[in-house]
Amino acid sequence: MTPAAPLQLYGFPLSGHSHRAELMLSLLGVPFEKHLVDLRAAEHKSPAFLAKNPLGQVPVLEDGELTLPDSNAILVYLAQRYDASASWLPREPAAAAQVQRWLSIAAGDLYSGPCALRLAAVFGAKIDAERASALTQRLFMLMNDSLASRAFVLGARPTIADIALYTYTAHAPEGGATLEPYPNVRAWLANVEALPGFVPMRRTPSEA
Repeated sequence: MTPAAPLQLYGFPLSGHSHRAELMLSLLGVPFEKHLVDLRAAEHKSPAFLAKNPLGQVPVLEDGELTLPDSNAILVYLAQRYDASASWLPREPAAAAQVQRWLSIAAGDLYSGPCALRLAAVFGAKIDAERASALTQRLFMLMNDSLASRAFVLGARPTIADIALYTYTAHAPEGGATLEPYPNVRAWLANVEALPGFVPMRRTPSEA
């Protein structure tokens, strides 16, 4: 399905949450326009942006009269609205539940682990580094085991679970977390990057 007008995506180029939304739009081939929200200038706390998302967080997606914050919610919306094949968000109950499980992990251990380490290294955020490192190791071990015989998180085809997990995993080295012990995770990253329509997020200078 093609929208009547390009969607509007408000985000920040070094935000993994923003990249999730941009990547999903690109993979689906949905026309959209990007709008920079300068986090370093605290634009996300401005009245104009808070009117779009009272939590003051990127990304925000606008589709006609719909204004939708939260990257995982945006993934769900785009899959249900613009994926006629229903492959990115399966309708079958067990598969749909597995997608939701990984979305919860993306909002939990991924955010509190690799994402937190990167926030500290790139943006100077104050975190519990020991806890974040432990969560990162546990998560990557889980993912490596889960991907032992699968090209993607749920099997042979990608879903929005892969998109939710991709960016902060791929950019984990920016926070000092190595991916070397996790060959299945590295193979999975390559599979995501080989998808037609894939767009990368810009690397930061802190990454070796």
